[in-house]
Amino acid sequence: MWKEEYDVHFDFLLDLLDANLLTDVLSDSESELGGLEQLERGSTETLANGCRADCDAAKRLAKRLFYLEGFRRCDVARHLGKNNDFSQLVASEYLSFFDFSGLSLDKALRNFLKAFPLMGETQERERILVHFSKRFCVCNPTALAPEDGAHTLTCALMLLNTDLHGHNIGKKMSCQQFISNLDGLNDGKDFPKDLLKVLYNSIKNEKLEWAIEEEEFRKSLSELVEEQYEGGGKRGVARVTDGNNPFIAIPILPNAVTYKHGVLSRKSHADMDGKRTPRGRRGWKKFYAVLKGMILYLQKDEYKADAELCEGDLKNAVRIHHALATRATDYSKRPNVLKLKTSDWRVFLLQAPSEEEMMSWIFRINLVAALFSAPAFPAAIGSMKTFCRPLLPSSSTRLNQEDQLQSHEGKLKQMSVEVEEHRKSPPSPSPKSREWEEYRIKEHYLIYEKSRYETYINLLQAKMRAETDDLEKIEASVMSGIGEGRGGREGYLRKTQSSPSISQHDVNGRASGRTGPGQQS
Repeated sequence: MWKEEYDVHFDFLLDLLDANLLTDVLSDSESELGGLEQLERGSTETLANGCRADCDAAKRLAKRLFYLEGFRRCDVARHLGKNNDFSQLVASEYLSFFDFSGLSLDKALRNFLKAFPLMGETQERERILVHFSKRFCVCNPTALAPEDGAHTLTCALMLLNTDLHGHNIGKKMSCQQFISNLDGLNDGKDFPKDLLKVLYNSIKNEKLEWAIEEEEFRKSLSELVEEQYEGGGKRGVARVTDGNNPFIAIPILPNAVTYKHGVLSRKSHADMDGKRTPRGRRGWKKFYAVLKGMILYLQKDEYKADAELCEGDLKNAVRIHHALATRATDYSKRPNVLKLKTSDWRVFLLQAPSEEEMMSWIFRINLVAALFSAPAFPAAIGSMKTFCRPLLPSSSTRLNQEDQLQSHEGKLKQMSVEVEEHRKSPPSPSPKSREWEEYRIKEHYLIYEKSRYETYINLLQAKMRAETDDLEKIEASVMSGIGEGRGGREGYLRKTQSSPSISQHDVNGRASGRTGPGQQS
């Protein structure tokens, strides 16, 4: 099974390492200047696909990239991963500056990853790693043959690094599992077990470090944001992240749409992976909540459109990609409480001033998540007996509205099938065994995901039926239907003076669907 799904698992890793900060702001239409003209002018723009291959120009550019002559580290990957002859020549020439002779694969990979941040689209980063694997085999012709085997093992090491040192989405991979997952992947043969054991222990004892210079990275990102949004916003971009990895953060962009704001009280119920929040951190706190883009900010001060975000605002912010908001039916100590479950299974209880406000928050959080959450990645590689939740990307979807709906419908169908298959093969009767616990966790996940995608589908269908991007009108239409089902509670939502739109734009403001732009609040 691991062999058959290798490609999608590799996509999972690369998207886990996705520099969302850059892919969210880089335009798909890069410079169309010819490669030679750009090179002579000393441009740092990415060379367009289809440039005429020129070995001399490729060598000059590769040398400048390696020695960072007129380039920053953040610029390098953009010139190495394009799918055209010139970019491949540049990548090959760039790798020629590395001497991996006599190094083990893990040490060579560490040296390579420290040279520049591995950024760009999934396919671009994979092409770069292919060039690394080829160069390693050239420097060590008897170490790993053929090149495909070296590339497979390179990707496996990166996946192992994620499994052992990333945000844990399941039990950590053992050495035996790592070896078993690679059975038959060395050109139909097995890799030497002693080699795999050494590589496993190397990654376990010392995680792979990514090249990143924070000041340089922020400067480059700021310039890219300003290029994308001419004449608007302040310099610099803050980020909301769950850890120290800059590749899994969401940028705070100046023109993100504000979908709702108002007073909410928050109680932390569960931390990452559903672990119960310690008693001392469960207390209720009142905030001024702002749903802006795919982030729910919880601010101590009242919302002001032009006010800068402070450190506390970022610390309390909640990312709502792939989140689900529901009425907290199992909590009775306070009225008008909704439950917000995030993509990494944090759980927050949020109390609104009224039932109408609670329902409005539920509707808007779920609709934004349904519209803009990018399709999920496959689960991390591990023991086939151990269930691991897939990692859910924080970047905004690039699908248009119709394709987004189809994606959700496909996931719902998949989850429905998996629930049926899961229930057909329960473990041997022993409710307290590890097998039963794994079985129970997976069933809970599948049922929850099925409910989440059902909610997303219903909201997207309701938006399309409403034939408007006016958020107030869509909400009123949905809530009136709920009201009729409860005995005629339609029309209770109050119209505000400024009605935000929910047009199919991603949270950075780029149109990605067929609907037209609407008013932003």
